[in-house]
Amino acid sequence: MSRVARLGAFIVMTLAILAAGVFIIGSKEYLFSSTYQLKALFDNVAGLNTGADVRVGGVHSGTVQSISLPHNTGEKVTVLMDLDNSTHEIIKQDSVASIETEGVLGSQFVAISFGSAGQVEVKNGETIQSEPPLEMSDLLKKTRGILDSSQLAVQNTVQATAHLNDVSAKIDSGQGTVGSLVNDKQLYSNLQQTTATMHDTMLQAQTGVTDFQENMEALKHNFFLSGYFKKRGYEDSAGLAANKIASLPQGTPLKAFTYTAKQLFDARDTAKLKDQKSLKAAGDFLAQNPFGVAVVVVATGMDGDTQKDLVLTEARAMVIREYLVENFGFDDSQLMTLGMGKQAGANLEADWGSVQILIFPVGTVIPADKPAPAISSTTDSGRPAQITAAVAHQP
Repeated sequence: MSRVARLGAFIVMTLAILAAGVFIIGSKEYLFSSTYQLKALFDNVAGLNTGADVRVGGVHSGTVQSISLPHNTGEKVTVLMDLDNSTHEIIKQDSVASIETEGVLGSQFVAISFGSAGQVEVKNGETIQSEPPLEMSDLLKKTRGILDSSQLAVQNTVQATAHLNDVSAKIDSGQGTVGSLVNDKQLYSNLQQTTATMHDTMLQAQTGVTDFQENMEALKHNFFLSGYFKKRGYEDSAGLAANKIASLPQGTPLKAFTYTAKQLFDARDTAKLKDQKSLKAAGDFLAQNPFGVAVVVVATGMDGDTQKDLVLTEARAMVIREYLVENFGFDDSQLMTLGMGKQAGANLEADWGSVQILIFPVGTVIPADKPAPAISSTTDSGRPAQITAAVAHQP
């Protein structure tokens, strides 16, 4: 073989080896980092593909290594995931894997929730809990049923309106008087029929609205509508009272963290956090120190609608609590909320309101469910009197 032929063969073999190496390295995303594997079982993977992202807390933390079909009827599809070793600190035995979709037409990925504080860390090769993916076909069928029911209710309403128009036309034309209307059995019978029809129509419409509200609750967590609800700063209004207490515990707080609402939230009338870093000191204290009860206390100034401000303070307290629970490890059953609505003296920073995180010592008892005392006076500091009394002697 000539020297040129040998040189050409060497170059071809070198390029082939280089190309093979590129493909091998490209398929091994965590080739040079320490990883471990977890499994999750699903009835249906909803279009999930090998190589899809695995996200923990919304952060890319691994990939789907393989998807295996069951060997027998009744078994589930096995999803094997490679995860970075750094996730060992937050993925626990009670973490849950779910299959979600990125955007309206995006690809599927696996999302793994944070584990609870105190739970045992998962081990390499273990199987974690899972929840079934959202089936868009089922949602569309239910939505179609709601639309059919609403259309029938509209048709019945139109018929009832036509009957009422006939009666109104007779009255406008001067046919008879109120007395003759009462004594005319035929007209009375017609009115009875019209009233019965309207009653049935209203019952059908109410049923349709109830079904629509139930399905809207399910659709809130779907990617089509999630953006609308997130503009309010929270997704589920039913959760506002989940950890709510009626009044502050007795005794002096061990520690108090005070903020203005303008410092933490996007706007005067929303509960959407903008500066979570300001809460780090409070979160670190909760995670690093023993305590009995902690309360997130939120109030607004005297301007605005009273009921709306009450809901706003409850929502803000809930959002702050959720942030602290999700980002700092402590017993979340000890962290409560108290939305106080309008409070005199809470008109800090252009009437946006105030926020306090009051931390009470070990042994403090959560108060029984009873109305919080009315607050009608303020202190020199501009803080509501009840809150000032609670923190007057805390260090």
